[in-house]
Amino acid sequence: MEKEIVENLAKKQVVGHHHALGTSITLQIFGRDHDFDDLLQKSFDLIDHYEDLLTVNRDVSEVMDVNHAAGKERVQVSSGTYSLIKLAVKESRQNFGFNALIGPVVKLWHIGFKGAHVPTDAQIKERMKLTDSFNVELNDEDQTVFLTKAGMELDLGGIAKGWIADRIRDLWRAYGACGIINLGGNILLVGASPKRPNGQWTIGVQDPKEPRGENIASVMVPECSAVTSGTYERYLVVNGKKYHHIIDPRTGYPVKTDLAGVTTFTRDSVEAEIECKRLFFAGKPIAGWHDNPDRLGAVFVYNDERVVYDNF
Repeated sequence: MEKEIVENLAKKQVVGHHHALGTSITLQIFGRDHDFDDLLQKSFDLIDHYEDLLTVNRDVSEVMDVNHAAGKERVQVSSGTYSLIKLAVKESRQNFGFNALIGPVVKLWHIGFKGAHVPTDAQIKERMKLTDSFNVELNDEDQTVFLTKAGMELDLGGIAKGWIADRIRDLWRAYGACGIINLGGNILLVGASPKRPNGQWTIGVQDPKEPRGENIASVMVPECSAVTSGTYERYLVVNGKKYHHIIDPRTGYPVKTDLAGVTTFTRDSVEAEIECKRLFFAGKPIAGWHDNPDRLGAVFVYNDERVVYDNF
């Protein structure tokens, strides 16, 4: 069977919109293939499937099964959920700022939601007892997870979008598709850009002081993921003092930083999620960080609107 030649691939695209993972999702596939409409639906179904397994915003999911059994018993989960939990626990134990067990402290502050307030130091110290990632027992043989203290909570929200984006990319590659996966600002570029002969993509860096979509800078990159962490989207003001929503798991308080936001560019999206937090908590470029070939670079935006490019 002869295939029709697509003369201007950059102008031919299939775009789909979806709401899941607590955000607006846009998938954009370049090219003209009758299977691509079906691929969009398969992608949305995959997102919904993983949300059903990983969410902590509903009472029922595999992660919530683990949380409900905290201090009581171990819980067996599916292989995908287990691998993501294992990664989250491993990164949490490095103590660079990311902690998948920080949920009880975040809920205490509740910044960005009704009832947000500044808790007492005693309240914070009490909740911090429930955030030790070394109190998570993992068994590779039967893929069980056990939170050893009652009241502990596992929340994969800090890396789940990146991990799910990588799974969608796996699906697209099986179809030979190229395009843009946008999970609410978590961007994953699949394949070479059809808009430029060199296959490079242009990615905008969010301006922390402007609405989402307003950029302060842009960079040109190959196939990769771009993820941003910033203090600008959710915050609480009490007696003239501003408290942003990114809690430092080492202190239980919003992290002290001059950084408004950082965007990382890495090969895989789950790595972009992790490294974005590493650099945000560092507050500046880390020497040797981009010696890893999977880390393309980062852009730091400070509260005084300074922009620092690392490896660009």
